[in-house]
Amino acid sequence: MMKPVVLVTRRFDEEALSKLRGNCQVFYHDEDRPLSRERLLEEVREVQGLICTVSERIDGEILGRAGRLQVISTVSVGFDHIDLQEATRCGVMVTYTPDVLTETTADLTWALLLATARRVVEGDRKVRERGSLDGTIMEFLGCDVHGRTLGIVGMGRIGRAVARRAMGFSMKVLYFSRRRLSLEEERSMGLQWTDWIPLLESSDFLTLHVPLTPETHHLISGPELARMKGEAILINTSRGPVVDEEALCQALLRGQISGAGLDVYEREPEVHEGLKRLPQVVLTPHIGSATRRTRRRMTQRAVENCLQALAGQRPVDLLNPEVLERDREAPLR
Repeated sequence: MMKPVVLVTRRFDEEALSKLRGNCQVFYHDEDRPLSRERLLEEVREVQGLICTVSERIDGEILGRAGRLQVISTVSVGFDHIDLQEATRCGVMVTYTPDVLTETTADLTWALLLATARRVVEGDRKVRERGSLDGTIMEFLGCDVHGRTLGIVGMGRIGRAVARRAMGFSMKVLYFSRRRLSLEEERSMGLQWTDWIPLLESSDFLTLHVPLTPETHHLISGPELARMKGEAILINTSRGPVVDEEALCQALLRGQISGAGLDVYEREPEVHEGLKRLPQVVLTPHIGSATRRTRRRMTQRAVENCLQALAGQRPVDLLNPEVLERDREAPLR
């Protein structure tokens, strides 16, 4: 019996790869940069499984070439890079890797918050440039984190993990989410639900933890930034297009807010040129889940999802279960 063919678009954990190779014929892109669009269009023609990352855009053109594709398994919690509606129409299962990166992403959120508030990157750069500690006591004045007000947008898994960490800084934690938590949950984590505008106006630090949807695209733009405190800091580890980067640049230049820490970008892999020139902005290269342990768990989870789908089982992390209700022998292509 012929093994199914799976395309892996990026270098990942050897143990997960070994398990995949034991069950499938694998086309493996053994590099740390994204697979080119041209190569993806060519190689996807003959595969039953595709294991990808957020760097590959899986749209109607790709799906139209993938006549044998049964499953797309993305190594990420975000899945807006995949045309889920078109994949469903084509009868292709789509899976993702939730849960395993929650705590790691919350850690990076706090790393960005602290680094921005205390001007860590600027200080590091100056020490390297000067070679000595010859500054004045009025240099690199940041802002306190302890005892301040943290605003959280989106109270899902990552939002809650961020909120739990705030307790150690004795912060007042406000949140806005499409679904309010129970009063018991709010009390146990010391949270206070508030409406959108009061959240913007009250937060010393505003951190974003929402998926990218039509409703959240440019959720933070000019009008929202104008409502924030002048000393406020914006943190985004969710999805890049949630923030209007041009509006953010202008708000920072005008002093409407004091800083930003970003791990995701509106037009990845490109980064807004204005952001790169602003010293009060801390930029990281989309590394929210980038620890050895977490990336290993993500790749292993993606392989499990892929193998389950190819074996005719329902993957644990299936995003479009409606495809299983169809006649798999005659997908709608």
